[in-house]
Amino acid sequence: MFKTFKFWNELFIMIIGLIVGAAAVYYFLVPSKIIIGTVSGLAMVLNSLVPFIKVSQFVLILNVILVLLAIFIVGKEFGLKSILASIFLGPAMDLCEIVYPVSKLIPPGQTSVMGDPWFDLCCFVLMLSASQAFLFRINASTGGLDIVAMIMNKLMHIDIGTCVTVAGMAVCLTAFFIPENTFRMVVIGIIGTWLNGLAIDYFMSSLNRRKRVCIVSSDYERIRKFIIDELVRGCTLYEIKGGYSGAPGIEIQALLTQHEYGRLLEFIEKNSINAFMTAGNCSEIHGKWFKHGFSRNHKVVDVEIN
Repeated sequence: MFKTFKFWNELFIMIIGLIVGAAAVYYFLVPSKIIIGTVSGLAMVLNSLVPFIKVSQFVLILNVILVLLAIFIVGKEFGLKSILASIFLGPAMDLCEIVYPVSKLIPPGQTSVMGDPWFDLCCFVLMLSASQAFLFRINASTGGLDIVAMIMNKLMHIDIGTCVTVAGMAVCLTAFFIPENTFRMVVIGIIGTWLNGLAIDYFMSSLNRRKRVCIVSSDYERIRKFIIDELVRGCTLYEIKGGYSGAPGIEIQALLTQHEYGRLLEFIEKNSINAFMTAGNCSEIHGKWFKHGFSRNHKVVDVEIN
């Protein structure tokens, strides 16, 4: 396992994602005192009630509890990856403090980095949502309420962004336990939780997006060979009949990445192939799909698109 490219690739993605998430919490969430629907927000509430325990320590404690649930309900792979996230997220926040303290970023006369809770919220949501989306994609998480969201997603089959929003709303309401928190700040946190769910769905859709390409051409054999031999993708051929001319023909359908789609367009244009082609975005793919194409020795399996 430790010698595979998949392991080290996912480990690298996980570490980068966790560092981005930790930076979002440390530099934007904590100084602005916005209680958004995350385990970090819940940790801030607990820190206000028990100030001698740091926010990062509460994050670690809560994540350890929730990761045990992940192992038994979601699965061992997700649980083990979440253990790494749970252990790393709190110390990563401390690392941010050591490398570049947030006090150096806060201008004189301001209490937060951006100086406005809405700007702090936007920066935090964008950074955290991107981090969560990358981790969800490799069957991992930042820990905390992401685990609750994954449990809801597994049991109820609801979009992961919606699950994050629902789980987060409950945490937002705990912000009333902080005496200095105004109603305005609680509302900002609730809106931030909602935006976080929307942003996660957007990033997840963008990361999973593929092009469903439909091509009608008399020179379909050259196109088929290019898709299989050069793009190293599968495709499906359909016998069709022209509605106007009544002439028989062949339609090729394939699922390609954006880069592969660009190469296909370049090939058709460069070789002056007469073809009618349509393409649409597809973000839900179930069945055999190889993220990095097939190896040269791998048997290509056609993807049936019904």
